[in-house]
Amino acid sequence: MGIGSAIPLQEEMTMAVRGRDQITGLPRTTTLNSTEITQAIQDCLASILETVRSVLERTPPELAADVIDRGLVLTGGGALLRHLDVLLTQETGIPCHVADNPLECTAIGASVALEHLDVIKRSLPTEEESLVASA
Repeated sequence: MGIGSAIPLQEEMTMAVRGRDQITGLPRTTTLNSTEITQAIQDCLASILETVRSVLERTPPELAADVIDRGLVLTGGGALLRHLDVLLTQETGIPCHVADNPLECTAIGASVALEHLDVIKRSLPTEEESLVASA
């Protein structure tokens, strides 16, 4: 996370990393650069983009309109990857933003939802409606 980026950086960053050399088995320090990290995570980023596109394709029109107007909000630790929001915006054409507190916002939202559980329960389909919808 220190030097990683979803898209190549204009000014390359470097970082010393320590680990065990797989050939000698001995501890070793090596220097990595941001370009190497960006290249190493390309398959993961492609998978994320594919999943986002798939979800957007299956999003109901009334919700899709809100998503296009308001954009996507990135949460969780992955949202902290430098320029992930820029990559998603470039690839989907939908504005993407990192949540103010991406590491904790989901837990905070769940807490708020629990405080309003009675309202949420009223908006859920009844058992009868669920049976009709699945038939």
